Amino acid sequence: MADPTYKPPRTDPLRSFRFLVKMGAGGEVSAAFARFSGIQMEMETIQVRSGSDSRGVKEYIPVFTKYAPVTLSKGVMGDNAFLEWVFSASAGEFTGPNDNELRRTIDVVALDEKRVERATWTLQGAMPIGYQLSPMDSGRSEVLTESITFAITGVKRTFEPLPTDKDSNTDSG
Repeated sequence: MADPTYKPPRTDPLRSFRFLVKMGAGGEVSAAFARFSGIQMEMETIQVRSGSDSRGVKEYIPVFTKYAPVTLSKGVMGDNAFLEWVFSASAGEFTGPNDNELRRTIDVVALDEKRVERATWTLQGAMPIGYQLSPMDSGRSEVLTESITFAITGVKRTFEPLPTDKDSNTDSG
């Protein structure tokens, strides 16, 4: 029987300013990004009518999935290892792209107010396709930022629920 005094923990929506970016099999934090935007997925469909449908109703059938490029932005810092991968996708002085592993997996992890990892967007097959530096203007005092745009081949979202009081009070012995 359910405990009438039990109250589930309050779950507020996650805040958009608390997140980490991880890359690679080890899931190391790659760089401290300040902004993440652009996740968009569209399914192209066709309408078909089943030959056995006597009502004449057309149904939508998914045919192709399209993912929009995503952008990560941050203040300019000395994190060259991440940027080396980004620049390896572009032409060199005398060669084309020089990295055999241009596509990688990137995890963007949303944190709750206690900095616990809660939601993760896994960007599959991420490949750098753009780099932009904000304008340098001596008349302003803004942080110099750089934005990196990635083409992706898939996205997956996972969510870690908070443990409930009942989960933490269960006897395991």
